[in-house]
Amino acid sequence: MARLTLPLDATGIEARDRKQPVRALLTAGGKPVASQLLEFDPKGMAYARFELKETAGALRIVVGPPDASDDELVGLQTLGIDVPLRRFVGREELVLPPLRIPEYHWHWWLRWCRTFTVRGRLLCPDGSPVPGAVVCAYDVDAFWWWWSKQQLACATTDASGSFSMSFRWCCGWWPWWWWSLRRWQVEPDLARHLHGALQREPRLPKIPLPDPAPDLNLFQHLLGEQALLGMGGARTPPRERLALPLRGANAFAPTPPLARVQPDLLDSLRERLVAKLPPLADRLDPRLTERLWPWAPWQPWWDCTPDLVFRATQRCGGVERVVVDEGWLQARWNVPQVLDVTLTAGEGACCVPINDCDDGECLALAKVCSVDADQVGGNPGADPAPVGYAFPNVIANGADAPFGGVVHIRGTAQCMSGIDYYEIEFSADGGATWGVVPADALGGFVREYWDFALGTDVNVGFSATVPIDGHHVYETVAHYEATHTPADWGGSKVWLGTHIDLVFPWVTQGVFGDGTYRLRVVGYDEAGGTLSNPRVMRLCDDQDEAQIVVTIDNQSSYPAPGPISNPCGPGTTHTCTDEPMTDILDARIVHADSSATPIGPCGNITLAEGDMLEVDFIAHDAQGHLAWYSLIATYGENLARDLIALAGGAAGLMPLPGGAPPVPAAAQVGPDYATARSAPQNATAPTWAGGALRLRLPAATAFPESCCYQLELRAYKRTIVDCQANFAHRNLSERSFQVTV
Repeated sequence: MARLTLPLDATGIEARDRKQPVRALLTAGGKPVASQLLEFDPKGMAYARFELKETAGALRIVVGPPDASDDELVGLQTLGIDVPLRRFVGREELVLPPLRIPEYHWHWWLRWCRTFTVRGRLLCPDGSPVPGAVVCAYDVDAFWWWWSKQQLACATTDASGSFSMSFRWCCGWWPWWWWSLRRWQVEPDLARHLHGALQREPRLPKIPLPDPAPDLNLFQHLLGEQALLGMGGARTPPRERLALPLRGANAFAPTPPLARVQPDLLDSLRERLVAKLPPLADRLDPRLTERLWPWAPWQPWWDCTPDLVFRATQRCGGVERVVVDEGWLQARWNVPQVLDVTLTAGEGACCVPINDCDDGECLALAKVCSVDADQVGGNPGADPAPVGYAFPNVIANGADAPFGGVVHIRGTAQCMSGIDYYEIEFSADGGATWGVVPADALGGFVREYWDFALGTDVNVGFSATVPIDGHHVYETVAHYEATHTPADWGGSKVWLGTHIDLVFPWVTQGVFGDGTYRLRVVGYDEAGGTLSNPRVMRLCDDQDEAQIVVTIDNQSSYPAPGPISNPCGPGTTHTCTDEPMTDILDARIVHADSSATPIGPCGNITLAEGDMLEVDFIAHDAQGHLAWYSLIATYGENLARDLIALAGGAAGLMPLPGGAPPVPAAAQVGPDYATARSAPQNATAPTWAGGALRLRLPAATAFPESCCYQLELRAYKRTIVDCQANFAHRNLSERSFQVTV
């Protein structure tokens, strides 16, 4: 057993606070052994005393700020004294000479380690809060196009999206220690800006693409090898190695791995590198040239105020999603000790909907799918006609659009108070008579809430499949809360935006025929499994019934294999439907002498100068909801010719004389709804059916070289199917043949 004493002398510090302690740490072999918190006597002296069970390994006593941990003291540029083991020979106690504490260190220790607090909110773009998200703050550092992120603290957002976190931040590290705690990688935004700007500089040699980890060999082509010696760079010229002739298994060996970067020497490299680089301030984001090495000095181990970015994740819909992920260009530089931030979540976040409900038994049917009711014809605020169509009387290919498939009817479903269950009614005659929507047209759906006690999201299924008192009804949000731990709602449980406004999914395919329908909601009270007091839901601002009008158009089909001249179904590219109908009726080459050569499936034709191509085809929708059609010729490898565009659009099209019974000749040739609605075609909204057509253009324009060609005729309807405006109602017809030019 040996004892070691180190006197600490603070007598030379003016205005010294006697109550300010210091921490003394004994290390052996660079690892912490024991530490003490020391206070000074009135004379300015303190004594660090350690008992040593063993004296193996190099001993060192480090003195530093009182709030630094033992591990942090090892890495800080603070006071220290080495204790050679030979000093203990023949002694049981060793008293070292006093260690004088300079005034420089005394005052630096007050700010080397400080506590920072971040307060903030995580919101969706509409200002609604994001609950239950884990928000983490990171300090970031970067040089050239590499960066590192050090996680400082994390916090979970509450029902209002608010969070608060605190962390301790220290500075004054030994550069080698600071570097050893960092993990470096390429920062995509930095690499994109920097590499792009330098590649456009003709006076520079080509800059290599980024390596994943810092590699000073990158600068060898700018400064030469000698500039990198002692910096962790190359020792032998890699380009000369790669140029050696092939001799054995090690020929053409890649550049050896980078030796350890010595960060304290980077600043001397910086000056030489900046001298070689042209001015790039006009080509780079100012945030790069003002803060990024080598344009700016770089000693982050002396950075006493962190530079923060944030990353947030949220478990939503059973999936962990990244909803905030900031890069270096979004960093907040030199933050104060108390920082207030507002973070905006990206797509995929589950938000607490903003509560703008009116009190009472009322309802607004506000949307069809994602289309506001005032953008659906015949509803309040919209054009009165065409009734039930999305975006009425707009000249666009997706305008005057009916709905099909599963149609979501949305509104203030979460606001219905005083109602326990509700039923859906429909009218096909403008509201003269009403009937109950059948059960097979009532889709089920899931709403989601965040449970802070569980720390996760919870899904709740809402369905009208099982009848209550003989009625297929949906439960209201208010009734669910009243019957499921009512005291928790708004506190430890909050609804998320997942279908919170969904009144019901209307399953139209196979249940409702094409046409225009009005919908309304009937509310009920419930007690003991019995429904009572039915009443039609009214608008919240007056006594009018809450109704919405929608036009439905679903795609009909017929059995395969279809007509002999237009096969469909399995083994073909053609869908067994006439909504829309496509068919390549005939294709031919019309020669200069007016004779014609037919182009049949798998045909083989030879072109001559002056030949014209004529294609007779059908692009037709009997419901009048055609959006557009196209006719292209594909050939070679990934090559295509848009024949309608090459023919001059509508100028190269004409109604097929006599039509192709039962399909009439096109009243308007299109080739799209916007063109058909515009002068001089002037189709009347919402109807454009297309029909039988003929396309004519020079054959050499359609077929520029000898090859195998394929005509591809596609047609699309305007229907919004399953709430997706993706033109899902479509059809395709094809014909292939050989052309010799």
